[in-house]
Amino acid sequence: MKNVFFVAPVALEATQRFLKAAARTRELRLSIIGGDGPERLAPEIARKVAAHERVDDCHDPAQLEAAVKSLCARTGAACDALLAILEPIQVPVALVREKLGIQGMGVEAALNFRDKSRMKDVLRAHDLPCARHRSCQSAAEAREFATAQGFPLVVKPQAGAGAKQTHKVETREHLEQILAQTPIAPRQPLYIEEFVQGDEFSFDSVSIDGRHVFHSVSRYLPTPLHVLTNPWIQWVVHLPRDISGSEYAAIHHAGPKALDALRVGTNLTHMEWFRRRDGSIAISEVAARPPGAQFTTLLSIAHGIDFYKGWVELMVHGQFAPPSRVQAVGCAYLRGQGSGVIKRIVGMDQAVREVGPLLYERHLPEIGATPRDSYEGDGHVILRGPDSKAVEQALARVVELVRVELA
Repeated sequence: MKNVFFVAPVALEATQRFLKAAARTRELRLSIIGGDGPERLAPEIARKVAAHERVDDCHDPAQLEAAVKSLCARTGAACDALLAILEPIQVPVALVREKLGIQGMGVEAALNFRDKSRMKDVLRAHDLPCARHRSCQSAAEAREFATAQGFPLVVKPQAGAGAKQTHKVETREHLEQILAQTPIAPRQPLYIEEFVQGDEFSFDSVSIDGRHVFHSVSRYLPTPLHVLTNPWIQWVVHLPRDISGSEYAAIHHAGPKALDALRVGTNLTHMEWFRRRDGSIAISEVAARPPGAQFTTLLSIAHGIDFYKGWVELMVHGQFAPPSRVQAVGCAYLRGQGSGVIKRIVGMDQAVREVGPLLYERHLPEIGATPRDSYEGDGHVILRGPDSKAVEQALARVVELVRVELA
């Protein structure tokens, strides 16, 4: 029986999907470290939890270490695995693993994935394609890089996740506005990189002890950054059924090499990459944790297995049976149009009639809620089927018909 501690700062719906998977995994005793109490957990999780330790700040390694030691004493056994799915706490969790001798990714590898400038330095050192970049410790360094590289540029946090807090900077004046509003110092650098133009994809993969055993490719329609800068656009992710074609050959080669360079170990990872108009590729970011934004659900549907439970089995028992792609799948993310709170959703009934048997799941935004400032929006529609083109066309029709109106 493995004694497993799961760090869950907040009992979010996405987090509880992984907790539910852990609760039904064989030979596993589950305890939770988090800011929320056990009363926030779904009943099927609460019934299976051996112990629960509340902490004020899951980003604080000292608090996490104290919580692990307390749970070990309460459960009467050492911690066999310390798990977390959220990007911002990967390094603190790795620090605790190393200090207490717990299996899993260590600090140096965690920093390779978390620090975006360090990540690209590692990739370039291994001749892997990625955007030109600089971690700027002063406004002067930022201006120097902009002069050498030219516009447009992308400015993002050094330890960012996805497109959040990311800006496309098209002019010197826009850069100066950001510099005036952003404190920059050696311990608080500003990360700048070239703006790569092209189609954006993900490369989601599984590695065991550094051995690449599985991957999936998804296409973004359009890029998340383009969605964030154009609030009227609904984001779509499409997982085609067949990813063996020559158009994916470059990432099939570069993806595993990048994970080796970053020292992936045993993990489910999420890589974002671009294909430029000339066919060349550039790796954007890599995260050493399960993907968010419904991606784990999409992977499950496309491959006919439970990827939530698969991730737990991977991280706890070091086991993963690579599945085959059985169908195409895609998700349309519903975003509010206008300003104010969510007033109504129009066009959904018509969309459901038209997409018919391709509909797998719809999660509608809550009327009266304040819309999220995210490319993921406040709801989603998932479609699946045997024909990739039919799924892609149906996703486009959903985006055309459905509107979330604000007032």
